[in-house]
Amino acid sequence: MTDTAIPKRTTAKPGGTEVAPESAPDKPTHPSPRLKDAPRTMRELRLSHSGKKRPQKPEDNPLREGLRLERIPDPNTMVLFGATGDLAHRKVVPALYQLWRTNLLPHEFVLLAVGRRPYEDDAIRAEFRASLEKYSRVLPLDEAAWRSFAGRINYHRLDFEDGPGYDALATRLADIDKEQNGRGNHLYYLATQPAQFAEIVGQLGRVGLDHERHEGGWRRIVIEKPFGHDLQSAIRLNREVGKVFRESQVYRIDHYLGKETVRNLLVFRFGNGIFEPIWNRRHIDHVQITVAESIGVENRGAFYEATGASRDFLQNHLLQLMSLVAMEPPATFDADALRDEKVKVIRAIGEMTPDEIRGDVVRGQYGPGWVGAENVPGYREEAQVDPLSETETFIAARLEVDDWRWSGVPFYLRTGKRLPKRATEIAIQFKEVPHKLFRDSATEPDPNLLAIRIQPDEGIMLRFGAKVPGLGIDVRSVNMDFTYGSAFSVDSPDAYETLILDALLGDPSLFTRADEVEGAWGIVTPIIDCWANDPSPDFPNYEAGTWGPEEAEQLMGRDGRRWRRI
Repeated sequence: MTDTAIPKRTTAKPGGTEVAPESAPDKPTHPSPRLKDAPRTMRELRLSHSGKKRPQKPEDNPLREGLRLERIPDPNTMVLFGATGDLAHRKVVPALYQLWRTNLLPHEFVLLAVGRRPYEDDAIRAEFRASLEKYSRVLPLDEAAWRSFAGRINYHRLDFEDGPGYDALATRLADIDKEQNGRGNHLYYLATQPAQFAEIVGQLGRVGLDHERHEGGWRRIVIEKPFGHDLQSAIRLNREVGKVFRESQVYRIDHYLGKETVRNLLVFRFGNGIFEPIWNRRHIDHVQITVAESIGVENRGAFYEATGASRDFLQNHLLQLMSLVAMEPPATFDADALRDEKVKVIRAIGEMTPDEIRGDVVRGQYGPGWVGAENVPGYREEAQVDPLSETETFIAARLEVDDWRWSGVPFYLRTGKRLPKRATEIAIQFKEVPHKLFRDSATEPDPNLLAIRIQPDEGIMLRFGAKVPGLGIDVRSVNMDFTYGSAFSVDSPDAYETLILDALLGDPSLFTRADEVEGAWGIVTPIIDCWANDPSPDFPNYEAGTWGPEEAEQLMGRDGRRWRRI
């Protein structure tokens, strides 16, 4: 442990003042009644709920009124395995710093960074500081916030395959809980190589770090993607994790589910009565989901060679977005009800036959070309990539959900690297009007379209027909556009900030469940197996800076449709 003093912390209240958390809590200070003293009559129940919240100071922007967090996580220790790796430095630690800077972490918070390198506490703090100066969402750094955050960072050296080392880790955590009043609450974050997941989980179970105490003290584990590399490996990993942790303790992270616009999709669908009645096969012609990246594989050639677009994006990001679009309204807005409906969508997609895969799935690999004003190499010329590689960097698929709401409505999914721009969008294409009343119009308006932009420029666009001012009837397509930045005048949190905070609060709504992961692999694994049995593909088959191979255009063209240009 370090001798660094831990400064007292203040908590921001809605009106802008700061008070010590022990002197002015957000909620009434009277203790919750025990079960035997719980209210029994209606009068007792009403009186127990009589506490009223302090009215909030109005904001200049009315759309921002009431934007505050209702809960702060319990005191806890977060154990970050793989703390010296790229993911920890780029995403996890910057997210924790932002949560700390904005007073969303408890005063009794400790970050125990675990890695193989022989560091001292000051050394890892210096490295984290350097990473924050490169990757923090808000710059320059708040010096006071950094000093208080750094005082909660400790380092523990551990070889992940060293069994006795986990006994020392258990002792270290017990000391931290005693000294910092962590109350035995531990969040284990696995930011390591996927091959080490099972070993770390097994060792945590061996030394009893998975045990939750009867008097309080939760234990949760966050596991990064990829969760397995095919269906069988995912089943095996779920089995190994399930031997140690209960499903309610496991948080399988997919950072796309933490993006602000993805979460808003649920509010948009189920919080607005005008859209739900038309969210079905009677009114929607098809759905397009695009995740486009302008970058190549950067310095991850070896990783991408073993992954490809199918494992890296289709199995998780694309199918997750598809399930959110196609799911039925959950009975309640709790985690299990929400994830139950997503699983139903995954199961309704079904496994594709080899003939269906060859007709409805297109793969591609980029060659040399121009992205923006930069001349970039082809995938096979990238570092750590096989010169004869058959790994796909692009995939497009036509899927259908075989249920009452969506039967006959195709979902077109595509993702790729070295495309013209970085963009993620869900496009809901509505059917044409049944009777074209304005045939004399100079131009025929396009069918209505709802486009949900997830990144960048998060927002929602609705396209509809309108009369052009002037004599006669001339109908044109116009757009009504909503953007988060201009509407709320606030920066959206990074997805990792949202998901880490949810894990600390014990809310698994935006994390994937075991059956959901296995269901998604059940769709993707037959595709990978089919490709393994087919002849070698003619790669590369699209030029960097274009929207993928020609076969992707033909995939939609044979249905009389075309990809939306983003």
